[in-house]
Amino acid sequence: MIRRSNIKYLVLVLLAIYILHWSFTGTNLKVSWSEQPEPLESHKNLKLDTKIEQKEVTVPDNTRQIGKANACFVVLIRNSDLHEFRNTMRQLEDRFNHKYNYPYVFLNDVPFTEEFKKLTSALTKSKTEYDMGILNEKLEEMRKNEVIYGDSPGVHFYCDIDFDPFAYVRDHDIKYAFTISMYEYQNTIPTLWDTVKEFIKQYPQYIEKDNLMDFLSDDNGETYNLCHFWSNFEIGDLNFWRSETYLKFFDFLDKKGGFFYERWGDAPVHSIAAALFLKKHQIHFFNEIGYRHDNFMHCPKDDKLQLKCHCDPNENFDFDGYSCTGR
Repeated sequence: MIRRSNIKYLVLVLLAIYILHWSFTGTNLKVSWSEQPEPLESHKNLKLDTKIEQKEVTVPDNTRQIGKANACFVVLIRNSDLHEFRNTMRQLEDRFNHKYNYPYVFLNDVPFTEEFKKLTSALTKSKTEYDMGILNEKLEEMRKNEVIYGDSPGVHFYCDIDFDPFAYVRDHDIKYAFTISMYEYQNTIPTLWDTVKEFIKQYPQYIEKDNLMDFLSDDNGETYNLCHFWSNFEIGDLNFWRSETYLKFFDFLDKKGGFFYERWGDAPVHSIAAALFLKKHQIHFFNEIGYRHDNFMHCPKDDKLQLKCHCDPNENFDFDGYSCTGR
């Protein structure tokens, strides 16, 4: 059973897409590191054939913390996905985690098999913990509802990550980070935006003045353009999800019943909350992280980054008409 801890950041490397909300309590982990990795130079001079802007956030040196962040990987998975995930985990370890040894928390709706525990723990020197969640019923629900790729959990990491994203978000006051964004299906959230507008009207004090409403709406909030950050890969500050603002927002949505009577997913809910309640610089696009889940891939086009990757930049979803990243 996962025990309570002070874990602050988590990355969802393998997500069942439809997990709505849960209280993550983590495991009591003590980790340390000898030096602070510097951010990539590519943050300063990205050369992308797109309107995407990558701006480095300047933080005074005296605010930087030394060592690894208090973070973990959260993986939602079934026992039957073991061998497919071993490939993903091998890539994650080879590309990044063998240098930093962040722990893994595996969630399932049934007890993990001894084979699953043995083979996954053998792939890493990091601590691994296994707990029961709500995955299978959600995967089956998505399969029946024909949610695209909803029952397919495999992901790939294509680029060497030679800096620590967890430490980077910590040191640059970033609360939410992503690699892929896209449009949501309107028929899954027909009343979500009307509910959001009700919340804004009732609780204007929670809306950040320096927000990203322009990412969500083309008419200053009158309608929702359906853009959201794809939560199959996301790095989030748990203090934000536990904040008074987010909990007030989630409770407001929950009482409207859309999680049950419609199909409001975690991705648009997380995205709307981040865009409305955080400052612009607190949301970050990790161009350096080459990532794929089924047909959706972020592959950096920058020549220097391509030297560290093995993906085809011509297949980069960022430039697809269904992507919102250009916004």
